[in-house]
Amino acid sequence: MIRIPKHLKKYTIEQNYDNYTYIDQACWQFIMKISLDFFNKHADNIYCAGLHKTGITINKIPKINNINKKLSHIGWRAVCVRGFIPPHAFMEFQSLRILPIAAEMRSHKHLTYTPSPDIVHEAAGHAPIIANKDYSNYLVNYGDIAAKAIMSSEDMSLYYAIRDLSDIKENLNATKKEILKCKTALKKAYDNISYISEAAMLSRMNWWTVEYGLIGELNNPKIYGAGLLSSVGEGENSLTKKVKKLPFSLKCLKYNYDITEQQPQLFVVKNYRELSRQLKE
Repeated sequence: MIRIPKHLKKYTIEQNYDNYTYIDQACWQFIMKISLDFFNKHADNIYCAGLHKTGITINKIPKINNINKKLSHIGWRAVCVRGFIPPHAFMEFQSLRILPIAAEMRSHKHLTYTPSPDIVHEAAGHAPIIANKDYSNYLVNYGDIAAKAIMSSEDMSLYYAIRDLSDIKENLNATKKEILKCKTALKKAYDNISYISEAAMLSRMNWWTVEYGLIGELNNPKIYGAGLLSSVGEGENSLTKKVKKLPFSLKCLKYNYDITEQQPQLFVVKNYRELSRQLKE
């Protein structure tokens, strides 16, 4: 039984497993098979063991209840949520050692990447690295701090603009005009940011670590960020010379990011304990 605060329960739903089509299952299987081949060589060494420890199945879309049972053995739990949830809610779940997982499955037209939260990103991307205790502790500490950070109205406008663009790009029936309208709204939201709030600074740290982090040696890093672990295409690109590699430090807070584009630079942390040290600083 997972104890979820009342104000967070409204974001949770049941995973209706029967809604997945045979195409959904085939997409999952294809993504996981190419992911295993690539990330076995290029992800942090906890990745493959972490898949098993956290209940991420290869040949079929995992049941979130099964992920929850597996995570309970390492002090975490999992719940099914409705797609995009507000950042502060996601972080509060994380601070409670609960992994929120969107149950939607990306379409066959977006196999290598989708900007919208889906079960590939939230389960296969986020869960495996949680099996590392030092990384797990960083997530909890980060979630606790980020959930209490002051957020501006501009931050919320940006969140809604990102959500709307992500949703429309994943909609197979969306027109180019509708997508362009959402892109214009997102640019406007970015342009309207007048100052960097506490929440925005922490969002940047999350992006350059939890979502797009690299670990190990600067000249031969491994992948641990969920955004990269859920996209072989971006994972491959991240390790090329086209993407500048910088030593991880609090200087990452000076770097904004564009969710619609692949990143021009990434940060390499020596180990997961360093993440917690920098967070405290």
